[in-house]
Amino acid sequence: MTKSLLSIQALTLAVGMLAFANVQAQESSKIAFVSTERIFREAAPAKAAQAKLEQEFAKREKDLADMAARLKATSEKLDKDAAVLSESDRVKRQRDLADQDTEFQRRQREFREDLNQRRNEELSVVLERTNGVIRKIAEAEKYDIVFQEAVYASKRIDITDKVLKELSK
Repeated sequence: MTKSLLSIQALTLAVGMLAFANVQAQESSKIAFVSTERIFREAAPAKAAQAKLEQEFAKREKDLADMAARLKATSEKLDKDAAVLSESDRVKRQRDLADQDTEFQRRQREFREDLNQRRNEELSVVLERTNGVIRKIAEAEKYDIVFQEAVYASKRIDITDKVLKELSK
């Protein structure tokens, strides 16, 4: 019976030591967090990418705004003139207005698709560069893991400012 009691005590001691070792290992782990949202909003390369996109798409955006204004003016003129127009003229203008609206919607959709594609291309370059900077910081400061997505992260482990500073160089 004593042998069995000693075995249980030895086993309990071994489990306790393993748990303690596990806690010790966890305490010595270095963990960090980087806010990707802040990087995309505040980093110099992200701001440069945004400016590049705005410049690249400014003319098309202006053309769409002009087209929308013409469409609105045409619609208002049709509403105003509808009472004095013949049935055939009114139907013809409505058809023309519908065709213009369809063309506007097509161009607007193409614009959004092109803009989203280019934005994704530019942001992937920023993200790739950001990941390189994060790796560099993690290796230099001996982090075991760096998270980029989290429901919550303490300010104590947030290294976003370091990454932003490095990206601005």
